[in-house]
Amino acid sequence: MEFKLEQKDAADWVYRGEGAANLVLAYTGSSPLFIGKVMRIPKRERNGPSYCGEKENLKEVLTEEERLIWSEPEELVSCATEEQVQLLYVKHVMSPLLGPKHVDAGTHLQVSREFIEIIEKKVSSQRPSWRVDASKIDTHLDSVLLMSDHSLFSHGIDTVRPCVSVEIKPKCGFLPISTFIADRNSIKKSTTRFKMHQILKLRQCETSEVSQYDPLDIFSGSKERIQKAIRALYATPQNNFRVFMNGSLIFGGLGGGTQKTSIVIEKAFEDALKGAIQAKDGLCTTSLIELVAKAVYSSKVLDRLLEVQKLDSLDIEGAIHAYYNIISQPCMVCRELAEAGLSHKYASLHSISMNESLKIVRDYLIAATAKDCSLMISFRPREEGDFGSPYSNIFLQSTNQNFDYKVNFLDLDLKPLKKMETYYEKDKKILNSYIQMLKTMYLEGNKTMEVYETIV
Repeated sequence: MEFKLEQKDAADWVYRGEGAANLVLAYTGSSPLFIGKVMRIPKRERNGPSYCGEKENLKEVLTEEERLIWSEPEELVSCATEEQVQLLYVKHVMSPLLGPKHVDAGTHLQVSREFIEIIEKKVSSQRPSWRVDASKIDTHLDSVLLMSDHSLFSHGIDTVRPCVSVEIKPKCGFLPISTFIADRNSIKKSTTRFKMHQILKLRQCETSEVSQYDPLDIFSGSKERIQKAIRALYATPQNNFRVFMNGSLIFGGLGGGTQKTSIVIEKAFEDALKGAIQAKDGLCTTSLIELVAKAVYSSKVLDRLLEVQKLDSLDIEGAIHAYYNIISQPCMVCRELAEAGLSHKYASLHSISMNESLKIVRDYLIAATAKDCSLMISFRPREEGDFGSPYSNIFLQSTNQNFDYKVNFLDLDLKPLKKMETYYEKDKKILNSYIQMLKTMYLEGNKTMEVYETIV
């Protein structure tokens, strides 16, 4: 798009929310170019390196090893900016896998330094404090990604029909079966990563309430289990569940971290839904949960997402060895395992070809994107007699309403190769925390039994 946002344009962009890597702004002005659009601005760690526009040395965008991994498509390895890399990764890698109907790669939009500096100051008071402490907008950016606002339908806010949109982070939807999972870590094969990660988050004070959400439910293909999953997400949304009305947040946190849903929040949310859900008093939320579950079940989009997640066939305990093959360094994991007498199990992974190692890590990183992405499902009541709608349709019997709906995947970022080590270390932390919790419960259970037997 041949257009550049200047200082005067900053007033028309408002904070919508953020994840670990990007901050999202929504457009509120009147320009036809931007109505129904959002802007994604990459963040930088406060102590990390700054972005400085196009790089003379492409190794600063993709490392030499990353260019081997992403040698196809060729366009990807020749990108001059990180924003171009992300756009082409979504377009050429994730879109074919998940279906172009549900993926929007976006377009580049030029921005002035003055625009970015004003935005940085403008949103700082709206961002969660822990997000502000960790990262900031890099004021040296000269371009951002412009995307459709998937919390709305194609032409922005409909003044007649309200639009309700639900954003879900499904997380990993399968239990690993890799033979490279160490025997001591076999609990990974029977307990979801999400459940185990909840304990670590609780210990690190990232949450005060353990979620009862089970990703296996939402990926199950069962109407009842999908509905159970949506109810659990609603009860404890954390950063996995948000709801918008006409593009404005009405439930969940802007930057993640929302805790258990209180009675006060339930009442406010129920009232906010009345314009779109024609249910009896107190039943709007129940009807919305039913509507979301129906859309997840009918669209089958999670079937495709699950296939992509399962590209991780070796688990990080296997893939990390292929990573060390690629970076041509002694395997630190094998050194660690050798001390415990367990390294022999992984010797075969260090004798495979470079092409095999590249494929293992490429598949793992694609799967990591799929495990961390979001799903946006938007609904609007269908007008009576409207049989020419280009959108899918759901009939909600409990309210006697027909709804148009559409489904889009969000946050499909390319994961840096260097995160492989981070993934491995985090996996250990999650496992250790969960196993320690189980041991504590076991010991406390034994003590309780000893007291009981003494009394008896």
